[in-house]
Amino acid sequence: MSASGTKRSPRKAISLALQGGGAHGAFTWGVVDRLLQEEGISISGISGTSAGAMNAVVMASGLAKGGPDEARAALTLFWRDVSRDGRLSPLQRTAFDRLLGNWSLARNPAYLAFEVASRFLSPYDFNPLNINPLREILNVHVDFEAIRASSVKVFISATNVHTGRARIFGHEDMTADAVMASACLPFIFQAVEIDGVPYWDGGYMGNPPLFPLYEKVEADDILLVQINPILREETPRTSAEIQNRINEITFNASLLSQLRAIDQVTQLIEQGLLTRWTLGGSGFRRVRLHRIGGADQLVNLDVTSKMNAEWAFLQHLRDVGRQAAEDFLAAHYDDIGKRSTLDLRLELAD
Repeated sequence: MSASGTKRSPRKAISLALQGGGAHGAFTWGVVDRLLQEEGISISGISGTSAGAMNAVVMASGLAKGGPDEARAALTLFWRDVSRDGRLSPLQRTAFDRLLGNWSLARNPAYLAFEVASRFLSPYDFNPLNINPLREILNVHVDFEAIRASSVKVFISATNVHTGRARIFGHEDMTADAVMASACLPFIFQAVEIDGVPYWDGGYMGNPPLFPLYEKVEADDILLVQINPILREETPRTSAEIQNRINEITFNASLLSQLRAIDQVTQLIEQGLLTRWTLGGSGFRRVRLHRIGGADQLVNLDVTSKMNAEWAFLQHLRDVGRQAAEDFLAAHYDDIGKRSTLDLRLELAD
């Protein structure tokens, strides 16, 4: 039985592609929490970037150690510890924002001071010891050895600082360093070095990476959990709005490029110009794409809220994510395994 009380059969294999977005990753937590309750769904592969990478490895570790219930519990404990650590941060909502129910940190004096300082100082200046409490939280909640031994394949992306190219850390490469590299925002943290190579946030080149799921996971259905809005109706006018929109465009560019490539392959298959054959070890096949998006729910949250680790905020995002997943399952559960519910031609239209 599913969480909604509806009997689902047979089980459907899917892969999950999880976008990054700081604290907004708690929306993805909610989506995944609901999906893990769905007995008719099995997860074959997971890809993620930044906060999506963290959700991916915490979930994969829980699945490897005890199944869906363990994964749900692990995600709850992980985000709870993120919130506890955030209570020590000077980045907190003002009393006025709390009174108005505003999740923004834009009026916080510490945030404003950081914004000014970051224009002149790098993480190598203001954080010379390279302290990042997320690493300790990851090591507490993730069994990387269990992930590497698991049948659920995990892929996370980081950006090679030297070449500007995406590095995909696969199943066998999964470590805390790889996850920290995927979440390394260069204005906040020092580059993460792995085998002498520096890496920054994977969102610049793969947010999230889709092609590892296309090439290396047998499930033909990929469910994208998207938390960065592609479309905004209003023109940004303030400095903060402009910077936020630049970040959204940058972090969505690689996703749109991957969707465009998948659409082109699908059209060639439909036209009979490309059959399922291999070239250089890569297989061409038709995949079914689906999306659970948080654009409608998250579009009114400003960029500063991505740094808000307040437990009430994270719970709010989790609940919104759970409802989005519930709505998707009610509308499209029967489509999984049969057809795509993400219209790429509409998505990629000018």
